[in-house]
Parts: sequence; structure tokens; C-alpha cells
Amino acid sequence: MASPRTVTIVALSIALGLFFVFMGTIKLTPRLSKDAYSEMKRAYKSYAKALPGLKKIGISSVLLRKIIGSLEVGCGVVLTLVPGRPKDVANFLLLLVMLAVLFFHQLVGDPLKRYAHALVFGILLTCRLLIARQTDDRPEREDSREEQQVNDQEKNKVKQS
Repeated sequence: MASPRTVTIVALSIALGLFFVFMGTIKLTPRLSKDAYSEMKRAYKSYAKALPGLKKIGISSVLLRKIIGSLEVGCGVVLTLVPGRPKDVANFLLLLVMLAVLFFHQLVGDPLKRYAHALVFGILLTCRLLIARQTDDRPEREDSREEQQVNDQEKNKVKQS
């Protein structure tokens, strides 16, 4: 039977992955929802206006929206389907995207209800990453315990002789 950590990591990976595939697709195409796509276009125009430095380096609102949408779709697919370390990399990239999105919302002065989803999903990504990293640290602790027991046994042998 799978451990609770494994179940949690798998559940979070699939749920977060599907969410980001969905949200990234909305940013890239109007096929899922024309209203949401139009709202994304409008929002990214305001982000680009608030950051004139982006225009100077050649990043328009359309390019910014497509970059973030593509990152969300790609990392969402990795979180959902790909096993192992790439999930942690995708998780970290999505966490950076969420921080950037929170920055954009704060920059343009959006109310909390406009960016609450980014805050919640940023927290979920952080939790998933912490749980995933915690399972990697555990075997090292067990190895060090075994080494400590072997060392203690050797010291006892030396004391007895």
C-alpha cells in the first residue's frame, strides 16, 4: 500500500497539473472560453503597460501572455504525466510563475479577489514541493541511523575486549 506522502504528492501533482494545463490553454486560445480569453488579453495588456521595461526589451503583452501560458501548459503536463525529478523542476517553475503573477496583480492594483487563485495555487505548489523534498531526505536519515548503530556496536566490541 502506498504511503500517505506518496498519495498526497500524486494527488497534488495531478490536480495542479490539470489546473495549469487548463489555465495555460485559456491564455493561449479562445477555444475553451472566449470570455476568459478576452479577460486574459485585457489583463496582460495592463501588466505590460505597468512594466514599461518589458516593451524596451521587446516583450509585448501578447508575447508575455503566450510565454506564461506555454509555461503553464508545459509544466502542467509534466506535473500530470512525467514521473520523477522533472515534476519538482516543473513545480518550481510554476511557483516562480505564480510569484510573477502575484507581482503583476499587485503592480496594477488589482483587488484580492482577482489574484486569490494565484495565492492559493502558489501555496499548494509550495506544499507539494516541500512534501516531495521531504521524502527525498528521509532515506539519508535512515542511512545515518544505521551507520550510527554500526559505530555504536563497534565501540561496544572495543570496550569488551
